[in-house]
Amino acid sequence: MPATTEAVHFGEVTVPLASFIQPMHRHYFSGRPERPNYRVRRYDFPGNPVVMPLVRAFLSTCAVTRSSDYRYLFTLLGSELANNAVRHTRSGLPGGTFSLLVDRHRDGLHLVCRDEGPVDREVESEPVVHPRGLDLGAESGRGLAMVDAFATEWGTEGFGRMRRVWCYLAFDFEDSEWQSVLAT
Repeated sequence: MPATTEAVHFGEVTVPLASFIQPMHRHYFSGRPERPNYRVRRYDFPGNPVVMPLVRAFLSTCAVTRSSDYRYLFTLLGSELANNAVRHTRSGLPGGTFSLLVDRHRDGLHLVCRDEGPVDREVESEPVVHPRGLDLGAESGRGLAMVDAFATEWGTEGFGRMRRVWCYLAFDFEDSEWQSVLAT
C-alpha cells in the first residue's frame, strides 16, 4: 500500500456499553451484592472516555457492601485515576487500554489503575498534584488533588511502557479529609 493512501474512514455508530463486558464478568458491573466476598477483581477497559460509565459501575459494584458515602468516594477516586489514564497516557491513544484492579482487605479497598505509560516515552513524568487542585475556581488539576486529599494513601510506580497509579481507601476513612467534608 502506498504511503500516501488515506486511511479508511469509518462512520460512528452507537454500541451498547454492555457489549464491552465479557459474560463471565457481568456481575462486576451489576451494582448488586451478588458476589460480595471477592478478594481481587480486575478488568481491562478500552482507553476511550465513552466507557467511563462502565468504569463507575465496576468501581461502585466493588464497594457495594459499604456505606453510600464510601461507595461514592471510592467510585470518585477510581474514576479520577481512570480518567487520567485516558487523558494523559498512551492508554488514551487508538487501541490503548487500561486496567483496574481492586484488592479487598480487611479494613479497606486498594485500587490500582495500570496504564500504558506517558504519551512521550522519551520524557519520564510522574503524576503531580496541582497546587490549586482543591480550589473550586480551578479549571483543571482537581483529580489528583482529590485523590491526595481523600484517599487514605496513594502513589505511583513505573515509567516507560507501563505505569501504575494506586490508592487505598480505609473503610473508616482513616487519614482522609473526607471526614471533614462530611462534618460540614
